Amino acid sequence: MAKESGRKLVASNRKARHDYIIEDVFEAGIVLMGTEVKALRAGRASLIDSWCEVENGEAWLEGVHIPEYAQGTWTNHAPRRKRKLLLHRTEIDRLESKTREKGQTIVPLALYFVDGRAKVEIALARGKKEYDKRQALRERQDNLESQRAIREKRDR
Repeated sequence: MAKESGRKLVASNRKARHDYIIEDVFEAGIVLMGTEVKALRAGRASLIDSWCEVENGEAWLEGVHIPEYAQGTWTNHAPRRKRKLLLHRTEIDRLESKTREKGQTIVPLALYFVDGRAKVEIALARGKKEYDKRQALRERQDNLESQRAIREKRDR
């Protein structure tokens, strides 16, 4: 069997980019059980309501829903169990010090495979205020309208 290559996206957290200002992004490995890997390869996972935290010098991913593998037996996993993240010590220390600041948190942005290995993209983020969210939506809508107007003018 040929080895996988490239990046295969399994799940993304699009709402995170709407709710948070992304300041720094990290790629972390994730410790999984065999049935979790099989469920991910089937493309089934959800990052909604998930978060990361640092406990006792280790980074943990919580709230990620990886459904049970359909062909799994008694070895199946719990769908929302706590999963350990694999990061360098300096990255963990940096995340821990930054999350102690008020308003800072760690959110997962995407879950994917790189060359056959499961990875999660996490971000150090700051929560947006409601008016920031409205302004971002307004800017996006204005950009779409201007692009549409340019396209219509060009097609005439």
